[in-house]
Amino acid sequence: QVQLVESGGGLVQPGGSLKLSCTASGSIRSVHAMGWYRQAPGKQREFVALVTSRGNTNYTDSVKGRFTISRDNAKNTMFLQMDNLKPEDTAVYICNAGLVKYGDLLPKYNYWGQGTQVTVSS
Repeated sequence: QVQLVESGGGLVQPGGSLKLSCTASGSIRSVHAMGWYRQAPGKQREFVALVTSRGNTNYTDSVKGRFTISRDNAKNTMFLQMDNLKPEDTAVYICNAGLVKYGDLLPKYNYWGQGTQVTVSS
């Protein structure tokens, strides 16, 4: 069994900061890329940021320069430091991971967390 658990969401004012985390646990052989998606009410889920096992990163244009994604491979944990938050960032932030479970040979990328709410409002 594999579980992804996010934490760190909350309510902040515009310009504020939050740091999200996502930890993968269970029968995991190895974790490949990990990323963050977000979904606001009435909108489609969108990609936010990605970090590979080697530390390479990618961001959607709207968060470049404001968000920083990182990971601690020893802890199977990924972080998203969010600075200069805007109301448009309000959404449920969902952790995604590609990983190989014990007993499997190939990675799968359809592992998702439960989501953590980020609300940016004055």
